[in-house]
Amino acid sequence: MLFLSSGLFLGWSLGANDAANVFGTAVGTRMIKFRTAALICSTFVVIGAVVGGAGTTLTLGKLGAVNALGGAFMVALSAGMTVLVMTKLCLPVSTSQAIVGAILGWNFFSGSATDTKALTEIVLVWVACPLLAACCAILFHFLFERVFRRFPIHLLWEDIVLRWGLIVVGAFGSYSLGANNIANVMGVFVPVAPFKDLNILNLFVFSGTQQLFLIGGLAISLGVFTYSRRVMTTIGSSLMKLTPQMALIVVLSQAVVLYVFSSQELSAGLIRLGLPSVPLVPVSSSQAVIGSVLGLGLLKGGRGIRYEMLGEIAAGWVTTPIIACIVTYFALFFLQNVFSVRVMM
Repeated sequence: MLFLSSGLFLGWSLGANDAANVFGTAVGTRMIKFRTAALICSTFVVIGAVVGGAGTTLTLGKLGAVNALGGAFMVALSAGMTVLVMTKLCLPVSTSQAIVGAILGWNFFSGSATDTKALTEIVLVWVACPLLAACCAILFHFLFERVFRRFPIHLLWEDIVLRWGLIVVGAFGSYSLGANNIANVMGVFVPVAPFKDLNILNLFVFSGTQQLFLIGGLAISLGVFTYSRRVMTTIGSSLMKLTPQMALIVVLSQAVVLYVFSSQELSAGLIRLGLPSVPLVPVSSSQAVIGSVLGLGLLKGGRGIRYEMLGEIAAGWVTTPIIACIVTYFALFFLQNVFSVRVMM
């Protein structure tokens, strides 16, 4: 449990930074109170982590299988510290990028080979994530406009519909986030975790991996409640001023993108139809939300986008994996040579 504490810290960091983005636009437009958003987000993040978190964990395992508990501890701790520093600077960085950078740091330190195919797949998905989110946002914008034009409703009812729409879509987005990003929090511990499968009343088996994911999901929930308000403000209002309808579109687009890159069922269904499978890769909710916001902004001619803030966020995306990689390398050296803890087999 002492070694697992770094994974819990990383989960808290994800809740403080990434998970909050699901409801950032809703809170930023004052359609939903922060406490309500945090409660819904926390509940469905845990459900998504336990039920659908296995797919993206396999992809991280291909990138680098951390084979010692001490190494897993330091990889998660280094990624968590990187995210924490970026969060203190109010930059919505990616926990996915931090953990990938940290795993690469472990590969360099241990002399393990990096699967370049898996790394290339991850980076390409990172590039595709905001672009796909922007396309989804534009598509949903035209769809919603047509629906509201064809079925006009009173302004009061429109407000109620949008508010409940944000709640429902936010719950879906939180589930998708838990399924997609729990690999960032607990993925490095899966090969070395000592938990045994539990048979619950002979009804179902609660696997050791699911137990890890449950603990990680609870850590994410704690991060949402304790430290996510600042990043919600950045996403919700600093990049571009959003209307409630735009906020709903942003949350829905983000949820769809995260679901696409985490659903084993969707990937298997495409294979059965003879189509290429979707890579199951941990992606950033921050990137998806910002891509959605930019898609709507560009649809309106680029007016209202705060490009200076966008530049700062983009710089955080580029530097996060590099910083996490360097920090992990030196932290592993320190842990092994000062405390004589085995960090690799």
